[in-house]
Amino acid sequence: MQSNNQETILDKLTSVRDIKELSLQQLEILARELREEIIHTVSCNGGHLAPSLGVVEITLALMYNFDPEKDKIIWDVGHQSYAYKILTQGVEKFRTIRQFEGIPGFPNPKFSKMEHFGVGHSSTSISAGLGMAVARDLAAEDNYVLSIIGDGSMTAGLAFEGLNQAGDQDRNLVVILNDNEMSISNNVGALSSFFSRKLYDQRFVRFKEDLKRRLRQVPRIGEELVNYARRSEDSLKSFFTPGMLFEAFKFNYLGPINGHNLKSLIDVMKQVQSLEGPILIHTGTTKGKGFPPAEKHPTHFHGVGCFEPETGKPTSNKAATGEAYNSVFGNTMCSLAEHNSKIVAITAAMPEGTGLACFKEKYPDRFFDVGICEQHAVTFAAGLASQGYRPVVSIYSTFMQRSYDQIVHDVCLQNLPVTFCLDRAGLVGEDGPTHHGAFDISYLRHIPNLVLMAPKDELELQSMLSLGVEHSGPCAIRYPKGSGPGKQMQSKGETLSLGKGEILKSGNELLVITLGSTVSPALEAANDLQARDGSSICLFNARFIKPLPEEQLLQLIPSFGKILIIEENSVIGGFSSAITEFLFDMEIMGSNTKFKRMGLPDKFIQHGSRSKLLNTVKLDKDGIKQELEQLLKSRGD
Repeated sequence: MQSNNQETILDKLTSVRDIKELSLQQLEILARELREEIIHTVSCNGGHLAPSLGVVEITLALMYNFDPEKDKIIWDVGHQSYAYKILTQGVEKFRTIRQFEGIPGFPNPKFSKMEHFGVGHSSTSISAGLGMAVARDLAAEDNYVLSIIGDGSMTAGLAFEGLNQAGDQDRNLVVILNDNEMSISNNVGALSSFFSRKLYDQRFVRFKEDLKRRLRQVPRIGEELVNYARRSEDSLKSFFTPGMLFEAFKFNYLGPINGHNLKSLIDVMKQVQSLEGPILIHTGTTKGKGFPPAEKHPTHFHGVGCFEPETGKPTSNKAATGEAYNSVFGNTMCSLAEHNSKIVAITAAMPEGTGLACFKEKYPDRFFDVGICEQHAVTFAAGLASQGYRPVVSIYSTFMQRSYDQIVHDVCLQNLPVTFCLDRAGLVGEDGPTHHGAFDISYLRHIPNLVLMAPKDELELQSMLSLGVEHSGPCAIRYPKGSGPGKQMQSKGETLSLGKGEILKSGNELLVITLGSTVSPALEAANDLQARDGSSICLFNARFIKPLPEEQLLQLIPSFGKILIIEENSVIGGFSSAITEFLFDMEIMGSNTKFKRMGLPDKFIQHGSRSKLLNTVKLDKDGIKQELEQLLKSRGD
């Protein structure tokens, strides 16, 4: 970001079409300005820094050669879209990114007509792009479709399913592979660049097409000669380049190209416009390009909070009340594994995010990062469990949705002892609706054989994890993003009884049934009301969604005429649904009993800080207190 009042090239842009009028030198200056703006804004708002810094030149080359108002540019996941957002929505809007009522951190067509597909989960861009290409051809339109996908996202099965059909369809589709992790040695890279230049040069393309046409004219054996020539070309390219896989999918492979060389990128994308069929451009980039701390520690700066733009050091913020849940999870896993050699840890490209980095270091032979392959992670765990091991699969709640079928068929149907740890359950904050873990209770609680738990604090997470790895069947534990209420870790957690909750506060006017992240604010609200006017509220921490603490509920509920059930999950099909279904089946839902349910509403919750979002949906202390007051108003009822 410019420190003085001198007008920049970025300031002068009035439309994305202005980019086409810039010289190569001006584009390179603009690349630097974009990086400065991304660093400045992310340092204030947090966000996905390193991925977006790595694709600035790719973004400019796309804008220089294509028209984002007409052509469909699809960013896989969206971690790489910040430069694109600046150029299509403007600097001022970009500075509101990830803020409440600002623009989202991921592409969303509702916020910009040039964001053509909503993303957040990985590996969708090729399939979505192929769908758009088919729609274009059915409508007899002539726009380009371009899918940008990172090498991490390319590990997922969905990406290969898209490649498979796209190659078979033989439609015009461009896939740009942003490779910032694969190791390509210098000599192989040099040879690859040489062949790539020849293979996308316009004269070579014309020669190749003319040769095919002439060979086909040879009587009887023309088509066979064309196929032989194609196989020879493919063999040559595959020997010197990493393109064998993509050529096998019937893509015309170009690369690797230096993803920070604007001239090469512009030339390649210009030549692509003269080619037919599916094309894959392989670009090599540096994650965090232009910001030394991010280049040195790209994993840390993949998704980052606020930091000092000069140094990259985190800015001070309000101290957390307790230890982060993912840290509690990771430390407990290490402790349990020390005494049980059968415990194995599995994650899907998130060893740091889930807290398993310490386990990875301490028990490398028992740690498995399967990449962005949640479905595989679950079935892989099932295979381990079938042979006597105790796999613990740690995946964010929102991403666990992708492996639903495997949870049902491969784990629960066989009643295998796999423990699922669902980090980021509930509202995650600035990443928004694609990342909120709003549905895990709803999509898990109806599966036979599965035990489902939610801890109220750090100690309870420790205890539930101990129970999970000892249980004879599948278990799932959901816990929120961020820190717990401040309970100190113990050498060994409390021993929990399956399907047993606890009364945290006695009372006789109103019963609150809750669990997990809503226990602490509910307890604070109840204590505040008791201190203010003597309200007598009973608070029951259920601990278990499945099996429900049925005996305790049957003892408690008939004593109360007013009941409030609270959860940080969709109210449709969630914890409160489980309780009301149970009460209905037991025929103890009296007509005079007032029931109130609190949870996430039946809509996708926008982005913003976690505290702001909890306040908006009234699941913080103030919102719960307000509901309690309403229920207590008519004490004589």
